[in-house]
Amino acid sequence: MRYATAFGGLLAAAAVAGLSAAAAATAADAYPAKPIRMIVPFPPGGLSDGLARIIGQHLAQEWGQQTVVDNRPGASTILAAELVAKSPGDGYTLFFQDITTHGINAGLYRKLPYDSLNDFVSVAMASASPLVLSVHPSLPARSVRELITLAKARPGQINYGSSGSGAILHLAGVIFKQMAGVDLLHVPYKGSPPAVTATLAGEVAVVFATTGSVLPHLKSGRIRALAVTTATRSPLLPDLPPIADTLPGYDIILYQGILAPARTPRDIVVKLNGEINRLMARPASKETWANLGAEIVLTTPEEMSARFRQEVAKLSKLAAESGARLD
Repeated sequence: MRYATAFGGLLAAAAVAGLSAAAAATAADAYPAKPIRMIVPFPPGGLSDGLARIIGQHLAQEWGQQTVVDNRPGASTILAAELVAKSPGDGYTLFFQDITTHGINAGLYRKLPYDSLNDFVSVAMASASPLVLSVHPSLPARSVRELITLAKARPGQINYGSSGSGAILHLAGVIFKQMAGVDLLHVPYKGSPPAVTATLAGEVAVVFATTGSVLPHLKSGRIRALAVTTATRSPLLPDLPPIADTLPGYDIILYQGILAPARTPRDIVVKLNGEINRLMARPASKETWANLGAEIVLTTPEEMSARFRQEVAKLSKLAAESGARLD
């Protein structure tokens, strides 16, 4: 009798598990049944916004449900991240995040209203690209070495723009100053495009910018590019040397990816990942991404999660060691 009871219990458990799996499959099959909101923690016009809109349009076309891009800039992406972390984990709230900002915030802030790792689930990587160290043409520096020499001769007199305090472009400047032993004055803007615009106007002499925001102005000669922030040359800008040629060990990559609240069902995460990767695997997408200044990165959710955790560990350490604090 005891064995019969145990066997009956196993059958019941198996039945429950089967029903649960069937329910999950049904939920994924029915998804999406209403519009999806894609939170972007940066203003319109930047790389994150551009890629989010391309991906959102694709999802809407394929699934017949609107994907609304909701720009929530400010507070070093913290407000947007908190909003997503506290949203229902049902697949209808997504976060098009600059992964590096997540990592930086973990090192710059003593307390955040969310857990950078455990309150989110990785959905899909979207891109990787270098930042571009650029200067206004009036600045007499045509290489990283010349910029360092000039900055040492004018301590505190040369300013540089970034996309905002605590963002990846800010950290790029902080690490540059630390490694080069120079004193540059930081001027934060609300996004990379406004920082580039300020450089065009001569408000700032130096800018660490996203590739897409600065690329048109490099071609016109209105801004001079000195180097990329990746450890090696980038196929997006093959003629530019890396900062690491002058400052060995300098290596910052701008990763973009889509997250969701941690409670989002895996079946829905997998469905989103597959459809987003299908878009990025198209031959035409490579050129589309390159025009925005980015390279495509295809990953599974698990691969993205591993990369995500690696970047958070790396950048939070860099941010903490930089001495910069924002609270």
